[in-house]
Formats: sequence, structure tokens, C-alpha cells
Amino acid sequence: MKKNYFASLVEKIQNRSPLYRGWLLNYLLGSTIKFVGTAGVKCQTLTREESVWTLKNRKKVRNHIKGVHAAAMGLLAETATGMLVGMNVPDDRTPVIKSMKINYVKRASGDLTAKAELTPEQIQHIIDTEKGEILVPVTVTDSEGKQPIECEMIWAWTPKR
Repeated sequence: MKKNYFASLVEKIQNRSPLYRGWLLNYLLGSTIKFVGTAGVKCQTLTREESVWTLKNRKKVRNHIKGVHAAAMGLLAETATGMLVGMNVPDDRTPVIKSMKINYVKRASGDLTAKAELTPEQIQHIIDTEKGEILVPVTVTDSEGKQPIECEMIWAWTPKR
């Protein structure tokens, strides 16, 4: 497998004491990607195969009907998929979001969770393809287990300049 500094750093953090690893991982990611930290998006699981993130329904991210704002829902889905791609793209390439399509299908209730997964074949495609793109599946659910949004996130990567 090609070198990926981000994945090796996350794996080192995951091997730390359970008392500190969640805080340390969220601090690292929230301070690196400022908007994620500002909104309060939190990592629950991050491996090369799976990415699970949560967003609490709190005043800072609410809309006028006291639900999580549409843009914050998009941020949650983008974070889950982007971190997953970031765990697999070799260091000599840069991942970028190419397209995000979000359909708002139900009113969200309470906190949100986004879960993204990649198959071994998708991971191998990312590693083997110097410049490419991939549709990363993501499911966003609310506190009641409903899926208030349907997302299509396409991520691309290109060689670093």
C-alpha cells in the first residue's frame, strides 16, 4: 500500500488510551479543517473502510425551525466522505470534492450521524489511479433513525504539483 501520512497519524491516535483518543482525533481534525471544528462535527469512527461522524443539534448550527441547518447537513456528509477518501489517497495526490448533490427529503429530528463506507475494490482504485474520481456512498440519519437527506458525493484526486 502506498504511503498515507494522514492514515498513519489517525491509526497512531486510535492506538492511544480510549480516554484520550476521541478528544485528540477531534482536536486534530477540527483544528486542521476549521469549519468542521467551528460547527462541532465529531468523529466516531475513522478507518480506511469506514467513516462515522456526528453533529449535535445545537444553537450554533440550527435553522429557523430549530433543526440542523441544510448547509450543516451537507458539511456532515462531506466530512464523512472526505475523511474516508483522505485515509486512502496516497501522499503524492490531493483529494478534492468534485460534486455534491443533496436532496432534502424529510425534516430532521435531533442530532445527525453520517456514515460513509468504501469497498476494498474502491480503495484499490483510489490507490492505483493517479488521477481519478469516485462516488462515495454516505447515509445521514437523525435521532429517530430517519434519513432526512439523500446525498451523492463525488470525490476526485490529482497528483500534487
